Amino acid sequence: MKYTLEGQETGRLKFRLLNIEDFDIWVELFENIEVCRFLGVDKIETPNERCKLWFDMTFERYKNGLGGANVLIDKFTNKIIGQSGLIVREIEGKQEIEIAYSILPEYRKKGFASESTKKCKDFAFENNFSQSLISIINIENINSEKVARSNGMRNDKSIEYNGMLVNIYRIDIGEWKKKNESKTADL
Repeated sequence: MKYTLEGQETGRLKFRLLNIEDFDIWVELFENIEVCRFLGVDKIETPNERCKLWFDMTFERYKNGLGGANVLIDKFTNKIIGQSGLIVREIEGKQEIEIAYSILPEYRKKGFASESTKKCKDFAFENNFSQSLISIINIENINSEKVARSNGMRNDKSIEYNGMLVNIYRIDIGEWKKKNESKTADL
């Protein structure tokens, strides 16, 4: 599974693949209709149905080599705090790799989204998966835009995607290399 971060770690997080036993923990995310709107699953009636669709899409991506969300485990508590990963998407007829994430409500605003998406970015560029990476963010999702900017991404354009108006945030490998070179020079 080329695009998954299974077995990767950051200072506070471990990445592993989603499995069916995670369902009861993950269904909590789909109880919040605003989050569901940002994820494009708000038209589905119940949290269980939304979560089942999410799991089905993730397992289908795994099966077809299209990346997918990885479960994020807090290394200190061993609890699931969210998901983050690289997902192959088609945007305006072009294949792109998206850095995506969702953090469970009680773990938000603690830096987990920024930490996990930075790892995704570094992993993708270190393995030469693409010349650029994107994040697809609903135009009303200000917190996700902050995460994208903290990850060195810039607002590239606004488009309609899956019935939503979204901003496409992007970082190119050259920008990433330049930033990493300046960090090395500072040491």
